[in-house]
Amino acid sequence: MKKHLITMISFVSIVSALFCLLGLGLVMKNQWIEAKSTNVPNQIQKKITPESKNNKQFHIAALGDSLTRGTGDPEGKGYIGYLMDDLKKKSSKKLMLTNSAIKGQTSKQLLSQLKHGEIQRQIENADLILLTIGGNDLFQGGQALFNLNLNFGKKLEKPYLENLKQIYATIRSFNNKATIFHIGLYNPFIDMEESKLTSEVVRQWNFDSANLASNYKKIVYVPTFDMFELNVNDYLFNDKFHPNAAGYKLIGERVASLITFSEEKSK
Repeated sequence: MKKHLITMISFVSIVSALFCLLGLGLVMKNQWIEAKSTNVPNQIQKKITPESKNNKQFHIAALGDSLTRGTGDPEGKGYIGYLMDDLKKKSSKKLMLTNSAIKGQTSKQLLSQLKHGEIQRQIENADLILLTIGGNDLFQGGQALFNLNLNFGKKLEKPYLENLKQIYATIRSFNNKATIFHIGLYNPFIDMEESKLTSEVVRQWNFDSANLASNYKKIVYVPTFDMFELNVNDYLFNDKFHPNAAGYKLIGERVASLITFSEEKSK
């Protein structure tokens, strides 16, 4: 009886051991299959993702002040909204836009913003960069009009040009391939008594900014002064400073006319 019991226990132990080995084998097999099925798609993903992104997406980074923010447009589109409408007609690519413009921003403040990691990432990924800056440096929310003369205009312009030079250089340090469109200044006060003086100052700032932009590859200074020179009030918002929908549409269409999709950044 005792011998029979020992035999039964031994048999059960052997069977249990076999089941354990079988279970372990199945687990290892499943893990190997899972690892294999996980690794293969990852390898394929590495090969096809960059090419797929280049072919189907076009990244636009927008920087600057309230003009790029679209302040004054009741539709909320700003020049970028009308620009995007036109670009969608030109290409089947998926347009990816990041708009980091800040209302009231000066060139000095933009330089500080360019130190932020997220802004740098947006610039690095961009195929196209849009920029408006300088209006707040010059007009200072309208306060400059009380002192404005040619000498005062030059005094304000000197630090602005130094900042602009650093802005261009900083953007280029993160992305040396994307085309940059710097939208120029218009004169919102052209119907005022001192219009001749304000127009002269604005034209000088535009000239000097465009001259600075010409020192950098693929930085295009886009003029807007001429579009607002006649019938300026037809294109201004109620604050008589920012464009209205019609004014933004003019700017957006001009910038869009300069953009082609043959200059995409190869990654």
